[in-house]
Amino acid sequence: MVLTETRPQRGREAQPDEYSAAGLTLGTAFGIFARTFSARWLAFAFVAALVTRVSLGGWRWWDLGLAGIVLGTQPFTEWLIHVFVLHAKPKQVGSVKIDGLLARKHRQHHANPKIIGLVLVPRRALITSVLTAVPLYWLITGFNWRLAVSWLVVAYGMFLTYEWVHFLIHSSYKPKRWYFRYIYKAHRLHHFRNENYWFGVTTHLGDRVLGTFPARDEVPVSSTARTLGVEAAA
Repeated sequence: MVLTETRPQRGREAQPDEYSAAGLTLGTAFGIFARTFSARWLAFAFVAALVTRVSLGGWRWWDLGLAGIVLGTQPFTEWLIHVFVLHAKPKQVGSVKIDGLLARKHRQHHANPKIIGLVLVPRRALITSVLTAVPLYWLITGFNWRLAVSWLVVAYGMFLTYEWVHFLIHSSYKPKRWYFRYIYKAHRLHHFRNENYWFGVTTHLGDRVLGTFPARDEVPVSSTARTLGVEAAA
């Protein structure tokens, strides 16, 4: 297999032609994803956390409980971040304009949904979230390294899953299994019908509980799905 691509700019992902070409297979898509910074960084973090946790030993029921908490809250974490962080609009406070990196990049993603560098979480945000999770979870678990690392294993695994699913949805790969078809269709409705609904990516439980999963024809086509209501997107 030969990938045709332009040399990426510093800090940007390569954009292989195959990503948007007809006939993309799951294997080819995975090969492209595996070469991205997100996949390599998160896979390293996940494996490092897993190896560390196994070496620490001392398994308790709370390890399993933490996994359940992370997985159980994921639909709502995904929803909250999407609504209040990614869709946040710029704010002017005096002479200062507040417009976060993730919100700016997400508007660019809505404007150009097939650009890999905009599909994936920005590198700076990715590195920061992975590194700050270590002391954060250690603090939350009462300075218990075993529980903290158990939490990291599940959290990094979910983060990697999120990146892969989002990457695949925006590629030209056509879903074959019912669950992927379900989240694929819903996410495309978010992008191309109305940006105020269908906020989930890996799951839509949060949307269903919080009332943002209507039938397709129950909501109008939005004129701001590409701009998120910010015409001069940075």
